[in-house]
Amino acid sequence: MKRSVSSVALLIVLAGLCVPQSSTTYVTGDIRRVGDKLACTCGSCNNTVATCQMLECHYSSPARQKIGAMQKTGSSDQAIIDSFVKESGLAALAAPPSEGFNLLGWIMPFVALLLGLGMIVIYFSRLRKPAVPAQPAPAPVIDEKYRSRIEEEMAEMD
Repeated sequence: MKRSVSSVALLIVLAGLCVPQSSTTYVTGDIRRVGDKLACTCGSCNNTVATCQMLECHYSSPARQKIGAMQKTGSSDQAIIDSFVKESGLAALAAPPSEGFNLLGWIMPFVALLLGLGMIVIYFSRLRKPAVPAQPAPAPVIDEKYRSRIEEEMAEMD
């Protein structure tokens, strides 16, 4: 009995050690909503701040804490995003804004896809064209002076 009580106590202590020590490691729905619009610029991943899975990421972990702190002060989502853009520029955004030159980032994937499909269609249409049959070579034109000489020499051989 005494042994089972100490085993349960040890289990409770170990379970307590397994619980994260700070609440900032949890990504709440509010932090995820804003973090999905911001890119993780740590240089090791291509994720957003909300989806970066690197342990102790030097960018996303502080960014999540900053987002949480700004939300506690009552800042709107757009104000939080604007503050990150002010600090890091447009590189802070996960998707480029759809205006001006950045509109090219939205259009070019579709243009490249259409060009690729067009090239494939042209390639296969050229493969399907029937081969042009080889025409027999025209008979060589022989001058009359040579023809008469050939006939003379052929007559001499008979």
